[in-house]
Amino acid sequence: MKAKHQRLILAVAALAALIGAGLLAASALKDEAAYFYAPNDVKTKGVEPGKAIRLGGMVVKGSLKRAGDGVTVHFDVTDGKATVPANFKGITPDLFREGSGVVAEGAFDAAGTFQATNLLAKHDERYMPRELEGMQYDEKSHKMKADR
Repeated sequence: MKAKHQRLILAVAALAALIGAGLLAASALKDEAAYFYAPNDVKTKGVEPGKAIRLGGMVVKGSLKRAGDGVTVHFDVTDGKATVPANFKGITPDLFREGSGVVAEGAFDAAGTFQATNLLAKHDERYMPRELEGMQYDEKSHKMKADR
């Protein structure tokens, strides 16, 4: 066998190995990837029940209701264009409340309700820890000072 043929076989084998590795990686990511959807995306594009996604938006004021068991929460998520009902069973983050941002991980059931398995609450840019209430950041000196 000539050296030219050996190089060609080696190049074809390397290409086959690269394609195999790419297909293996894509297969592994397919099961683990959770795509982010806003409620309007869910309404317009549709999401098949049981598919793991992340649903992001604002918790609708007046929609947050706790069930009698104390750990099940029913709420609605909106992006201003559409609203999606959601349920979560577990301990909610401290920042989770009506009117705040939320990213919920989970899947839709057959009835169209989002069943969250994890909640991530977001705070606005004006958030200040309780320990720093009454303090203000001075941009010139880059120090915190009392507001009074």
